[in-house]
Amino acid sequence: MLADTGFVDIEVGEPVDTFGGAGGEENARNFDVKGYPFRARKP
Repeated sequence: MLADTGFVDIEVGEPVDTFGGAGGEENARNFDVKGYPFRARKP
């Protein structure tokens, strides 16, 4: 999707636990929900 909108040099980082300490943390862990940081540049 990023490339389709003109971004280049797209990088996706390692998965992180974005729900640590949140109310839905147990559900997120049950469904293996993770967040992924990304970086891209639009020339």
